[in-house]
Amino acid sequence: MSFLQKPFRYSNNNMVFMLIGINILVYLAEIFLKQIPVYAYMSLIPAAIVHGWVWQFVTYMFVHDPSSFTHILFNMLALFIFGPNVERQMGSKEFLLYYLLTGILAGVFSFIIFALSGSWVVFLMGASGAVFAVQLAYAVLFPRSVLYIWGILPLRAPIMVLGFTAIELISMIVGFGGNVAHLTHLAGVAFGWFYFMIRFGINPWRAMRS
Repeated sequence: MSFLQKPFRYSNNNMVFMLIGINILVYLAEIFLKQIPVYAYMSLIPAAIVHGWVWQFVTYMFVHDPSSFTHILFNMLALFIFGPNVERQMGSKEFLLYYLLTGILAGVFSFIIFALSGSWVVFLMGASGAVFAVQLAYAVLFPRSVLYIWGILPLRAPIMVLGFTAIELISMIVGFGGNVAHLTHLAGVAFGWFYFMIRFGINPWRAMRS
């Protein structure tokens, strides 16, 4: 077994709820501490990163658009729905590594694309990249699980995740969705895919077809 595949000692410490709590606290700070531009310090801004604000590769995942409650609502709802089962299966330490690493790498990838395109003053924020990776993990670990879209339409988890990924890809190509960082979402899925292959030796495609 290689170092990259060495497992953590299993524990289940409800890390999902801690992550949700941190996101909510940061969101409240954005709203009530208006004298402190929290989003400016924590969002991923390419121009700021090249001047040394490298912590934004991590913090952007915990800040959401203060003018749009649905931004944090849908991200935290998805994390609440999929996260606990994934954490229970992986263990809290593994889950935290997976969540942070996929989110950070999605941010780094987005930064590179922004830099290459000359988009230096972009405010990238939100947990979506990591959340999309968590949704992928759920589909890989629970391929036979059935979810109900809008509480009505039954879909197996892999179909739902692949469907959402296809929607993000199409939206990115046609430019639909305004300021939504579709590229970051797709990067989260991609890095989650590589994580399963490298860390666990699992081919997500085969796992989801089982």
